[in-house]
Amino acid sequence: MKISFLIQPNSVIIPIALPGTHIRDKMNKFNELSSDQIRQHVDTEQTYEVYAKSLREYDQRFSGSMSWKTSTNGKEYLYKKTGSIWKSLGPRSPETQTIHDHFHSGRDSSKARLARLAQRLDELAPVNRAMALGRVPLLTARIIRALDKLGLMGTAVDVVGTNALFVYERLAGVQITSGLLSTQDVDLLMDSRFSLRLISKEFGAKGLIGLLQKIDHSFAPLARNSYRAANREGFLVDLIKPTPKNIMSTNGKSRFSADEEDLQAIEIEGLSWLVNSPKVSAVVIDQRGYPLEYSCPDPRAFALHKLWLSRRADRDAAKRVRDGMQALVVADLIRAQLPHLSFDSNDLQALPLALRQLAPELQPVDDENQRIIPNW
Repeated sequence: MKISFLIQPNSVIIPIALPGTHIRDKMNKFNELSSDQIRQHVDTEQTYEVYAKSLREYDQRFSGSMSWKTSTNGKEYLYKKTGSIWKSLGPRSPETQTIHDHFHSGRDSSKARLARLAQRLDELAPVNRAMALGRVPLLTARIIRALDKLGLMGTAVDVVGTNALFVYERLAGVQITSGLLSTQDVDLLMDSRFSLRLISKEFGAKGLIGLLQKIDHSFAPLARNSYRAANREGFLVDLIKPTPKNIMSTNGKSRFSADEEDLQAIEIEGLSWLVNSPKVSAVVIDQRGYPLEYSCPDPRAFALHKLWLSRRADRDAAKRVRDGMQALVVADLIRAQLPHLSFDSNDLQALPLALRQLAPELQPVDDENQRIIPNW
């Protein structure tokens, strides 16, 4: 195996695995989806997209309730309830009667449409499982759906780390066959520039930890002001954000609420590259066969960032090896299945030049230049 050694002043030798043909040879690559799998996935995507659009329309137009209420003077008034607030729309009249009738007939029609689409998704789920299309861990999927329902996915939060691979393989129409998808955690990249107005009142006063506890009551922060929460099975949720350009700066948000028990994002070097990179998203399928959609950094930014991480001497050795392998498999996926994504493209200009200059190292070794001496 190709190994370099970094000699520290205290004489501790730290091995750093570098990308090379040996690592590539040991990795299983990816399998292209069959025509039947592609057709099934497309059917699921289309049904889900119609369902998601219909659900948004229902929430926007028909949430709450509308009813007549009799005032103290004996007159009837039309009231609309939004959340816990009732608002009068005026006394009974032909106009308010029309508003009342349209609201209830429209809501009934919308609910019937949603029920049919939900039934269709229930029918597709076992087929998706049988065809081995379910990829995203269940708990990860539930957390992402909850964040998406609040309008935070793709705005205040993106998925990074191993779970981004599920989006990349869907974009490429393949399934990564190595163990690089195995994960018992989810990394949530917080864009601290988001507006508080984006956060629904339903998020609650406890913020992210409160949301996690609604999904699984055993979730708890690992410490006070922690960026990490775990449930009783050891599943981890990390809230991370970039280190600011000005290290003395206190701008930007670190929590989704004012509650001291809420998770507090930890600043990590290099994440600004992912926040500022182009974003991609795709409809993927969880292990029970149900669809979800989420966004993550461009796969080229992912590959370059993972390669950079694999060179850091202060990173855990096992993680460095995994980082390097994930960088290579995504680079291979881009080259084989997504050739329109060029590492030389102008849309990567937000990444520092030093990072973009690592791209040639993600290319496979040309057969003519292969070594003829054993890798002693």
